[in-house]
Amino acid sequence: MTDNEIFLCSICNVASGDCPEDCKYCTQSAHYGTQIQRYKNKSIDKILQEAKALREFGALGFCLVTAGRSLDSQKCEYIAKVAHAIKQADLGLHIIACCGSADLGSLKYLKSQGVDSYNHNLETSKDFFPHICTTHTWLERFETCENTLKAELGLCSGGIFGLGESWSDRIELLKSLQILSPHSSPINFYIPNDALPLPPQTLSQDEALECVTLAREYLPNTRLMIAGGREVIFGDNQKPLYEAGINAIVLGDYLTTDGKAPQEDIALLESYGYIPATHCH
Repeated sequence: MTDNEIFLCSICNVASGDCPEDCKYCTQSAHYGTQIQRYKNKSIDKILQEAKALREFGALGFCLVTAGRSLDSQKCEYIAKVAHAIKQADLGLHIIACCGSADLGSLKYLKSQGVDSYNHNLETSKDFFPHICTTHTWLERFETCENTLKAELGLCSGGIFGLGESWSDRIELLKSLQILSPHSSPINFYIPNDALPLPPQTLSQDEALECVTLAREYLPNTRLMIAGGREVIFGDNQKPLYEAGINAIVLGDYLTTDGKAPQEDIALLESYGYIPATHCH
């Protein structure tokens, strides 16, 4: 990728809501009664339609996301079938799975079925994590990332800024990511929701930019992907994000939040002098 190329990645929420975990930032948790769509496994035909449409807009990455704590055997088989179908369609997409905690055997199996990378975010520092989730540990997340690397899948791992963490927590998160050296790291900003127990605060543009600058400093060779919250904080003034080191974006909708129409995001990128990347590497 050249300096003015931006990698486009899209998210496909293939199993939504009713997650038993109590992550305070997550609208998919069954604990908080958020008004979101809830459904089990989306049909493979519908997923293929979404994949084809987003590929036409220039998406290179396509992430299959399921709600829930872990990649159990049933979920693993479903994701394997979806990945196989996408590969058979020969769309040239880099397939990412994001299905919670996972053991080494399951990750190796997904790799054999066409999955290229696994996404599992650390979210925040080890010390701050118990303040935002009590139903599983930060260490469980870190171990899944280690299993991903052992399975020789690409690792996509990042976090959320604006959960009430301190600057030292942010640095500790980035130090942990530095140890893992993910090929891609999603940078999210917390989006307040009245149903969630976190304070309804939004980072300023300056503070959010400082988080991005720090992430680039700690992860100089990682693809930094701006994800949830960029529209809320930056609106159409997103050029500073790219100048601070962002070289990938989520194109289209998020898990339970609408994004811009893909053509609008691409037009915005091009107005800043950037172009969509045409190759993964």
